[in-house]
Amino acid sequence: MAMSDKYSESKLLKEKSEWVRKETLKIHKVAHETRLASSLSAVEIFVALYYGKIINFNPKNTAWEGRDRFIISKGHGAISFYPVLADLGFFPKEYLNNVCKAGCILGGIPDAIIPGFETVNGSLGHGLGVGCGMALGLKRKKCKEKVFVLVGDGELYEGSIWEAVMFAAEHELDNLILIVDDNKVCMLDYCKNVIDLAPLDKKFEAFGWVTRKVDGHDTEELYKSLRHFKDNDDKRPKVLIANTVKGKGVARLEKDSLSHIKNLSADEVDTLVSELG
Repeated sequence: MAMSDKYSESKLLKEKSEWVRKETLKIHKVAHETRLASSLSAVEIFVALYYGKIINFNPKNTAWEGRDRFIISKGHGAISFYPVLADLGFFPKEYLNNVCKAGCILGGIPDAIIPGFETVNGSLGHGLGVGCGMALGLKRKKCKEKVFVLVGDGELYEGSIWEAVMFAAEHELDNLILIVDDNKVCMLDYCKNVIDLAPLDKKFEAFGWVTRKVDGHDTEELYKSLRHFKDNDDKRPKVLIANTVKGKGVARLEKDSLSHIKNLSADEVDTLVSELG
């Protein structure tokens, strides 16, 4: 790829991240029940995966057999994925104005009826197990498609996660890529004050996974790491631990241990959207 192409791609990922963050705020204004802080920490992850074309997809045929599978296990943090899907043609952008309204398929917790979502997203801790099943099925059918799973760090408290971690290593699910949105805040406090799972990378390595840590808000670093994992022929499952900030872009949420359950007023949203341009 030429240097100009790399620059254009890097610029696109940054611009799309800013746009998605703004659209996520606007959705929260429409639907106050959405978990804003948890959604804002994952913005760059969604952008790198889809605008960086890491994931193969077809918005006109969401059941296309050649698609990569993407399981968003932290369903409450998936609202920032709605603008991405709308922008890429999975459903009309007008739907973004009616999130959580009667008759709209876009809810506070995403459902499999939404084009672009593979599964019902919840309860927490189930997504990686589902992803393991998909990865094993694809592997046994000798398919080349990959399975991506996004989890939150607080979700790692669930025992089912670690059962899936062991299962993936045992069956050499080299077509499975886990992304941890490591924003360090769970529902009611900083993770370190509840159950401190650090160092996460060493834990996954002990279970036989290929592990890498990145800045979860650096789209270029995310893109390079995800591309490396997708193209890597190592026979082990892979995990990308994305160091993120819960409530990224909203100063008062970034510093609040209870940000997961906090809402913004309509005026606050308007001010932030205006600042983003």
